[in-house]
Amino acid sequence: MRADKAVTLAALVALSTACGGAPTSAQQHHAPAPPLAGKVVAIDPGHNGGNASHPEVINKLVDIITQRKPCNTTGTQTRAGYTEHAFTWDVARRLTPILEKMGAKVVLTRPDDKGVGPCITERAATANKAEADAVVSVHADGAGADGHGFHVILPGLVQGHNDAIVDPSRRLGLAVRDAYREGTGLPYATYIGKEGLDTRTDLGGLNLSTRPAVFVECGNMGNAGDAAKLSDPAFRERIAASLAAGVGKYLGGR
Repeated sequence: MRADKAVTLAALVALSTACGGAPTSAQQHHAPAPPLAGKVVAIDPGHNGGNASHPEVINKLVDIITQRKPCNTTGTQTRAGYTEHAFTWDVARRLTPILEKMGAKVVLTRPDDKGVGPCITERAATANKAEADAVVSVHADGAGADGHGFHVILPGLVQGHNDAIVDPSRRLGLAVRDAYREGTGLPYATYIGKEGLDTRTDLGGLNLSTRPAVFVECGNMGNAGDAAKLSDPAFRERIAASLAAGVGKYLGGR
């Protein structure tokens, strides 16, 4: 990691735990506007803690334009039992205050890790209604044990539905990919995509979005090495800081 990038990411990590006193009047007068002031960021923590107990809800089929899919799923987990829904919620919980201290308004698609759903259609609608400037859906993969690394999923073109967001979503995805690799040290996925990117038209959160949106598969829970990192709270703090850096790079460069 280059020294200048390391300082930037370290500063973002520090934002989530900083507890300094109120600024003086002189500081208030001279303080520049936060870099993401006026921006809205939607964070979509994948799955939910109550999904497994309510198959009658999450198995209901919903229309995502290209097909009908279950409302939601239970997600995956590590071999030791650390669940994807708990992972995504913890990352979202760490990411939110970092983005807020950068000046952004953060909208979450679920309020905790105890509920059921919401359906993928509702999650997309939440970000759309908020007129989010960027949407990041946080996930962890459940691929074979031999595959490792992370990847960012971009929306493929669904003609007449998401045409306007394909290009900005790619720019968002590239910014997040680069910051994530720099900040976490994880390699691009060895088992899917190309150079850490994959494009899909079978995900409701991307098909139904009217805002720039990406999915981030933060690592492979099926791989022992990735699972150990994703299960580590300190590493999840690095993940949150890296995602914030990527969102900041995208929104700052628009």
